[in-house]
Amino acid sequence: MSFEEKVVIVTGGSNGIGRQVALEYVRENAKVVIADIDEVNGRELVANLNEGGGEAIFCLTDVRKPEDIAKMVAKTLAEFGKLDILINNAGISVWRSPYEMTVDEWDRIIQTNLRGQFLCAREAAKAMRKTGGGKIVNMASTRAFMSEKHSEAYAATKGGSIALTHALAASFAEDHIQVNSISPGWIETEGYEHLTKRDHAQHFSNRVGKPMDIAKACLYLTQEDNEFINGANLTIDGGMTKKMIYKE
Repeated sequence: MSFEEKVVIVTGGSNGIGRQVALEYVRENAKVVIADIDEVNGRELVANLNEGGGEAIFCLTDVRKPEDIAKMVAKTLAEFGKLDILINNAGISVWRSPYEMTVDEWDRIIQTNLRGQFLCAREAAKAMRKTGGGKIVNMASTRAFMSEKHSEAYAATKGGSIALTHALAASFAEDHIQVNSISPGWIETEGYEHLTKRDHAQHFSNRVGKPMDIAKACLYLTQEDNEFINGANLTIDGGMTKKMIYKE
């Protein structure tokens, strides 16, 4: 894989999965824009990446706000001259009983996780089509097709993300813009020390996932010559959603 001279936006790139994704693109010599509402961690990450010889900038971005998204893409073009890849990773969750969730909480999750992906993809595509195409990856979740209680808003956005992905792939095809999604399963972003053997054993792969597992998938889907995967959803969950688990 070579991403030299490629320009990548990673929304929600200051922490967790997005942070690892940004790191891996920089390691592959891409120029990276980290877009997030977490300015402290985002700017610290950019400083570390640039000190290590990478090229990265931070853009304070709330994906609920169309004006922030427009500024994000404009800043990318002003700094790097083009946009090749968008990793639509920004997302939030609130675990609340459906009897207790407020309309404001519901709207905030929908606007961030789903509407934000659409608005970011549309604005990015406007830039990509001018330079012959590009690649977009929407971050969905295995919660699109399996659930725990009190996850209605989050599950709705992730199911919507998968549907949005194939719809955008159809609409953007004539502009040579590929759109795919990734559905991570249990990805541990805070370290492994608190996990139990039972946690790991719920997976065919015999371990809980790591952010690097998702970063590798982003690199795979956005390789320049990988143009035949389009409108697809890639589930990366160590086999957890395929494993039958009976009560002991």
